[in-house]
This record gives sequence, C-alpha cells and structure tokens, in this order.
Amino acid sequence: MRFDLLVTNATLPDGRKGYCIACKDGKIIAIERSIDAEADTVLDAESQLVCPPFVDPHFHMDATLSLGRPRMNISGTLLEGIALWGELKPQQTVDEIIERALRYCDLAVAMGIGAIRSHVDICDDDLKGVDALIEVRKQVAPYLDLQLVAFPQDGVLRDPTALENLTRALDRGVDVVGGIPHFERTMQDGAESVRLLCEIAEKRGLMVDMHCDESDDPLSRHVETLAYETTRLGLQGRVAGSHLTSMHSMDNYYVSKLIPLMVEAGLHAIPNPLINIMLQGRHDTYPKRRGQTRVRELRDAGITVGFGSDCVMDPWYSLGKADMLDVAFMGLHVGQLSSRADMRWCFDAVTVNSAAIMGLNGYGLEVGCDANFIRLQADDAIEAIRLRAHRLNTVRGGKIIASAPCVEHVLDMPGRPMTLEASNYAPKGSSG
Repeated sequence: MRFDLLVTNATLPDGRKGYCIACKDGKIIAIERSIDAEADTVLDAESQLVCPPFVDPHFHMDATLSLGRPRMNISGTLLEGIALWGELKPQQTVDEIIERALRYCDLAVAMGIGAIRSHVDICDDDLKGVDALIEVRKQVAPYLDLQLVAFPQDGVLRDPTALENLTRALDRGVDVVGGIPHFERTMQDGAESVRLLCEIAEKRGLMVDMHCDESDDPLSRHVETLAYETTRLGLQGRVAGSHLTSMHSMDNYYVSKLIPLMVEAGLHAIPNPLINIMLQGRHDTYPKRRGQTRVRELRDAGITVGFGSDCVMDPWYSLGKADMLDVAFMGLHVGQLSSRADMRWCFDAVTVNSAAIMGLNGYGLEVGCDANFIRLQADDAIEAIRLRAHRLNTVRGGKIIASAPCVEHVLDMPGRPMTLEASNYAPKGSSG
C-alpha cells in the first residue's frame, strides 16, 4: 500500500519513541515501530512529540482582534469589557467580523489548534455575528472544526429580544445552547433562564454550554441549578459549565455538596485560566483571590475539565496569540498543578479533555482516527508546556497544512499567515 503521508521517528503522547504513523484518505491507518512502505510525503519527526491537535472549548470569535474598537478598555475589567462590546456591536459589519475571524482561524491553525467552540452573541437583532460565523464555519471546515454557541450576552430574560434571537440563531444552524444566568437581574431569573435554556436544548437534541457563575460572589450558585436541570431532562454528558469562578469563593462545606451533584449530572467544566486570573478578584485588596475555579477538586471527582482561551485581543483581554500551551501553562500555575502527573494532565486539558467536551468524532492519535495531528519542538507534554513549544507541523486530513518557522506578525497581516501552505490552506476571502 502506498500512503498519502508517513511520519517516521515520532514520540507519541504516551511516551513511546521511534514510531511511524501512516495516513491514507484522511485517516490514520497504522501506528507501528517500523512501516516499510512508500508514501507521497514522508515527514521525519526527529524524535519530537506528535500529538492530536489542540482544542479550544471556549472562545469568542465574533469579538476577536477587535482591540481598540471603538476604544480601549481603560479599567481592564469584565464589566467595562461588556459595556465596550455593547458599543462595538452596532458599529461592526458582517464582513468585518468575517475578516477578523478568518485571520484568527489562520493563526489558530498555524498554532496547532484543530477545533474551537466559539460563543456568538445573539443579543443583536440583526444577528450579524451569527451570520458571519456561520459563513466562517463553512469556509474553514476543511481545516478547522468550528462549533458555535448561541450566547445571550445581555441575558436571555434581561434582554427583551434575546429569547427570540436565540431561537432564530439555532434555526440558522448554531450548534449549542448558551446562557449567562448570573447576568440576569435576579437570582430567580438566573435560575429560570437555566431551566428555559436546558428545555430548549432537550427539545432540539442539542448540547448546552453556559457561562455560569463568572463572579467572585460565593452565593452565585447557578451551576447547582444547571446540574439539577441536566439530570431532570436527561442531558447528562451534553452540558458544560464555563468559568465557574464563584467556586473559588464558596465555602468548603457547600462545595462538598455541589461537586457530587455535578458528577451525578455528568457536567463538564471549562475554566479559562488566562482570562479568569486577569478579570476576577478585582474588588479584593489582599488577600486576593486567584480567580480560577477549583480545577483539582473537579478533576479528582471525575468531572471532565478542559481549559479554554476565551479571548484574544478584544474588549476583555488585550493579549493572546491563539496559544493553548499558554493557557495550559497558566492553568498549571494558578491551580498549583505541579506534580509530573498534574502537568501531563494540563496537556490533556487542552487536547483530549476538550475534544471530549465538544463531542469531536474521530479525534485522537490512534488507528482509525482522523489524520489530524501536530508536531511540537519538545520531547514530551511537560516540556511542551514548559517551553510553550514551537509548532513545527500541523497536519489535517493527512496533509501538512502549516509548517515552522512559527507565524510572525500574523495579527498585523490582513491575509493568510505566510507559514501556511498556500496550495492546501486558502480560506475564501484570504489574500495572496
């Protein structure tokens, strides 16, 4: 048999060294110590780590790369970011959102990201973000899995047209039901929004991913309601709570009750280390809370935890470069996940765990999986996090679509990053 791609001398995520990976027709056909066969392309991994692509389970692509429009976030706070986003929404156009999102997708692919779950704000009667990201999803589908969440940024009950808009967004093909119960006007409205949104997801057979308790308030406990509604409606395994930052302020007795409820409901958890550590604890002097949810306790209870990046150069966060190793690095430090096993788990939190949360089919580095993987300039997962290792190659469908050197100045470029193979990766609308 002649293969499309044969990778030789690879180090696998489980530590095995000197392996070959054979790909044909977009699938991994064999992973063996030695494969004696011809291939259209042979890639010597040079004993470096080959792993599944990075997965970002929480992002806001409709806002990305909008930094400075219409002004800067002077305080750097979450609430000013929300207010600033409210100023930008009526100004931006569908074409502008598409252009920014395609630039970001180019960067993400070059940085080894193979899948993104993006929340898209539906509190805009024109649904510009929805229409833009549905178009982007179509354009990048050969190179990037883009999953969209209908996100009522201003509250599905608080905003007078949000519920109607959410329904319209789902009818247009948005994948996941979102929510933000802690932003509703009252605790009761927050709980009611969880019930309502979960019922919509149950009727449509969709997943749920809610911004839940993104607050320092220990009495913001909507994740309890989310767990209850998940169990009541039989949505186990289909529901994620994102952020969950109020858990860092809750007393231990209450958490000892809450986490078992989350386990019973099969909830997933998506902390966003870079943004949580930046935005939370702003009312504290000292001691100052860390901002990240109880990652270790959630993980040890058996809850699937995946780290998200949340924002890159937008009203909430002026930094970022689509680097999920930065995300893992911050999550490791804030969570004090410093044992060797902990650090390897942090790598899982930006790969296999997040893929499971998103329900990605064919993901993984095993025979029969899609031939999607990356080669990192590192010997193992821990070194990859330590160095925030260069992405040497990105492979999609058994074809090399991006190669080192890493992208430079991509965020200043209107078109495709120069490291991407023009013959393989040219999203519609990209220049050059």
